[in-house]
Amino acid sequence: MQGNILTPHGWIRGSLRIDASDGTVGAIEGTGADPASNGDDYILPGFIDLHVHGGAGRDMMEGGDAPHAIARLHARHGTTSLLATTMTAPPEDIDRALAAIGAACKARGKGEARILGVHLEGPYINAGKLGAQPPFARAASMDEVKRFDAQAPMRLITVAPELDGHLALVRQMADAGIRVQVGHTTGSYEDGVRALEHGAAGFTHLFNAMPGLHHRDPGMVGAALAHAQYAEIIPDLLHVHPGAIKVALRAIPHLYCVTDSTAAAGMPDGDYMLGRQVVHKCMGGVRLADGTLAGSTLTMDQALRNLVAIGLDLADASRRVSTNAADYLGETRRGRIAPGSFADLVVLDRNLNLKAVYIEGEARDLNDA
Repeated sequence: MQGNILTPHGWIRGSLRIDASDGTVGAIEGTGADPASNGDDYILPGFIDLHVHGGAGRDMMEGGDAPHAIARLHARHGTTSLLATTMTAPPEDIDRALAAIGAACKARGKGEARILGVHLEGPYINAGKLGAQPPFARAASMDEVKRFDAQAPMRLITVAPELDGHLALVRQMADAGIRVQVGHTTGSYEDGVRALEHGAAGFTHLFNAMPGLHHRDPGMVGAALAHAQYAEIIPDLLHVHPGAIKVALRAIPHLYCVTDSTAAAGMPDGDYMLGRQVVHKCMGGVRLADGTLAGSTLTMDQALRNLVAIGLDLADASRRVSTNAADYLGETRRGRIAPGSFADLVVLDRNLNLKAVYIEGEARDLNDA
């Protein structure tokens, strides 16, 4: 394929070869060039979404074949790998979801994004900051985390660090190689700092479901802005004002974007399930009956366009929807276009509309839902 290729060393105008034997990037040939100097397509690393609850009318908590259907929907929008994200729920509901996710991690179907593992968003959160999570929050247990991990890889766990015993468990999870994020929390600035000192690595949907910044009480948002290297943010321009996104971009070096997408992603307005709760999609948003935001309808191709619309250059926007998330998880062969990396690629026209998607070298048919 030919076009303006975004490599770790900058833009190259030229050609890229995919090694069909192992689905990796082969030779990249061309010369450095400013894409503004030509009208060629853009070739970017495939998008990586670390917070996906659903899509195509399906919810991860359903179990069964839901993870496959969801991964297929998001691949159609340029997401080449993702973390299947759970809800706060009774143990039997989580077990059902993890059984299906674990199986999907082992066997990627044709046209599907690669499921890298699980983002366990609940149940280890604060009942005082549920947001759209159902009321099944409870304290964390390392024994339970190990049991969950035996069913599907725990790559990321959201924790409220202010709860009794959670700081020690943050350290244990981090020592076990699990990324821990602070989220759905009523904790203070000091709680956030202590969590980072104990091995927490980031923050879940920054600004949402956590105490905000005040100049005499910096809150959890203040801890993130002052100290975090990584945090996720939802750039649907509904969850977070563009001005607040720009604040986070200046403060957090490796801020990355997620969709927090629900079953309503890719679907018409109407009612859908989010775990055990009914949510309503209307006017581009998803809400509970009381008006609480309940995830999003965002897809990562739109996230990229939104970032560019608020002023990011395309290379920086690409890092926020791909490379930074890969680096956060330690996925050194994803989120970048370099010889030997997985051929996870998106091709976009000059208006940033998708023309092609490749997942580990396989072309995703964008006309096939």
